[in-house]
Amino acid sequence: MQSLLRTAFAVAAIACVLPASHVQAGFGLGNQGGAVGGVMIDPQGNVRPATPAELKELAAVNLAAVGQAAGEIAAPADQRVISLGKLQAALKEHHETGGQLDPAVRFLAGMQRVEYVVVDKANNDILLVGPAEPWEVRQDGSVVGQKTGGSVLHLDDLVTAFRSVEIARNDGGIRCSIEPTTEGRLRLRNFLKNIKLRPGQNPAFLEAGMREAFGPQQVSLAGVPTDSRFARTLVAADFEMKRLAMALTKSPVQGLPSYLEMARNKRQSASQSPRWWMACDYDPIARDVDGRVWKLSGQGVKTMTEEDIVAADGSVVSDGSKDPLAVKWADTMTEKFDDLSKERSVFRDLRNVMDLAVVATLVTQEQLDRQSGIDLNVLRGNDSHIEMATYRLPESLSPQCSFIHGRAGWTVTASGGVNINAFGIVENQVESAELQTLVVTRSDDTADSRWWWDSK
Repeated sequence: MQSLLRTAFAVAAIACVLPASHVQAGFGLGNQGGAVGGVMIDPQGNVRPATPAELKELAAVNLAAVGQAAGEIAAPADQRVISLGKLQAALKEHHETGGQLDPAVRFLAGMQRVEYVVVDKANNDILLVGPAEPWEVRQDGSVVGQKTGGSVLHLDDLVTAFRSVEIARNDGGIRCSIEPTTEGRLRLRNFLKNIKLRPGQNPAFLEAGMREAFGPQQVSLAGVPTDSRFARTLVAADFEMKRLAMALTKSPVQGLPSYLEMARNKRQSASQSPRWWMACDYDPIARDVDGRVWKLSGQGVKTMTEEDIVAADGSVVSDGSKDPLAVKWADTMTEKFDDLSKERSVFRDLRNVMDLAVVATLVTQEQLDRQSGIDLNVLRGNDSHIEMATYRLPESLSPQCSFIHGRAGWTVTASGGVNINAFGIVENQVESAELQTLVVTRSDDTADSRWWWDSK
């Protein structure tokens, strides 16, 4: 069997989300058809690549719903400011009057990242500050910035982040994983016992049998509501990462080959397989001496790896060891992350939800709401019946397989996920005297109820 288990092949789960049959009116764009990140999901749960015609239809639907940014909000800004106090007031008004939310609210004024969190005691407010630009709808239906191509921040994700801080605390952080079952690993091992490839024989003919033996993979989520857009982003990003690693989709970025390409004709372990996951990658959070200004910096996301050791009964443990090739692939994806996120918007979406999770945790842990005198009950959901869009997430997913011929045997890799340890990020702080000089100007008309403006 050792000689058999040496041609590397990959198994990746379909990490896409089934839209709910009824999407509640509120923050979301509504039921955006059955396509998520270029993958089509029909009402029966069948998953397949979306056709060009389906993507075109999705883009048309979203363009009609979103429209183009117009007026002052269509101008890019290095420092756009969002007042959480005035944003909550706008949400309360929407709840009382009904109707659809303005796209500017849905996409948080086109903001691309949160760079600063400012305690505004004079106005009993908390301000979020970061770069912003007008949005556009891509051909695949995603909503991105016109200048950078990066996904805009979503109000849905901000609200989920605030409402999930205590959930994440109790669950030990925010996590997502798509894992094969112990029974599936064992069935696959038994299936491969009876396979002997002749010299030069293409192993692709085994795909259907291995898929059937391996069986469905399980989706596991913790720290956020499983029906949220936030959760959908975690699962879809995990899936897309594995698709890139396992050559199930072509890399859109030069210099980022698949792991299978790197491992081709290399010796593989018969009992080990690489696991990849994405985690937070931030510099220490900087703050001024008074705790009035806080700065987030760093890429936000990094890819990590370690080896899974598969026992004879199909169970898996890890001893912390790492495959050098898997490390090289993880490091390359981290290095190419910014370029990749411009081509595959789901990765920028992932960084956005990480940013918002850190912001919500920072506000909660440091009690910035108490310091400023703001009541965040609307965002935290304690006194509001505002409804967000909901999505149905599959509990198990059918695997896809791809193969390469190595010198040593069959190696299965199907595990990974996303890990957001926002509490650990918030605890890592440094004092910065430079932040003492940061001035965030308010809009000229102090009576203006507008919830965003550009700092001059």
